[in-house]
Amino acid sequence: MTLAANPPRNTPWSRTISVLRDVMSRPSGAIGLFLVAFHVVLAIVSPWIVPHDYKAMNSAMMLTGPDAAHWLGTDHLGRDVFSRVLLGGREALLVTGIATPIAVTWGGFGGILFGLIGGRVDEVLMRVVDAFLSLPWILKMLVLIVTFGTGIEVLIPTLAFFYGIPVIRIARAATHDVVARDFVSAARARGHSRLTIIRRELLPNVLDTLMVEGAMRWSWMLLAFSSLSFLGFGVSPPTPDWGLMIADARGFMSFAPWGVLGPVIALSSLIIGINLTADALAKALGIDRAQKAPV
Repeated sequence: MTLAANPPRNTPWSRTISVLRDVMSRPSGAIGLFLVAFHVVLAIVSPWIVPHDYKAMNSAMMLTGPDAAHWLGTDHLGRDVFSRVLLGGREALLVTGIATPIAVTWGGFGGILFGLIGGRVDEVLMRVVDAFLSLPWILKMLVLIVTFGTGIEVLIPTLAFFYGIPVIRIARAATHDVVARDFVSAARARGHSRLTIIRRELLPNVLDTLMVEGAMRWSWMLLAFSSLSFLGFGVSPPTPDWGLMIADARGFMSFAPWGVLGPVIALSSLIIGINLTADALAKALGIDRAQKAPV
């Protein structure tokens, strides 16, 4: 008698590989993952491959056009634009790469908890969330940044806090679709605690939504970080940063556009890559990104 082979276990690792294959099988996902991976690898290796010192100033080479020595020309201080573009994504990826998981974690947990509790408590807490969302994000973040400073130790928790608030609504909406199902009612009947229900019953069923939402928050957080740098509230000179480079070169666009084009193309390609990846990930996981969160 021949025993049947054991069916393969659907482990988290095997599911991750399956989802990645599905994303890569889509043209948008393949292009998006390539762009994201390219920028991440470039941020890691750029200090060893830049052709010039990003801080080196040369008054005789100010605002010179692209040539064999300076592929993207020089800026108003005679610094090599190409070297600064290569290094310009390091701070943005570091800050947002840490802040995004924090935002999705605390916002996701809050949304799941609100959806599980329900009732009047849920309604009151969601009105508080609505009050936060009604204010322009730039004003909210500038208040904290002006108060506490512009260092990375301030930017990371600031971005994580304000970009975690919209995640609450998404996680709550996903939880509402799950919390009324029989297995959640059975867990409540067995006397399981709320944390146990969240960990065993709710989180596995909303994790896909949070993953897609995290990818989208990453792209928006990159835009926010670059906007803050553009306004002078991000990284401090002479640190190379795309937003700061655009701010420094915008006054010379009429006769030296390369100082703006380089960082704009770099930032745009990264954000496009993240959005393409998020879109392909949503399709691979069967997530409807157009679905509205209930109030």
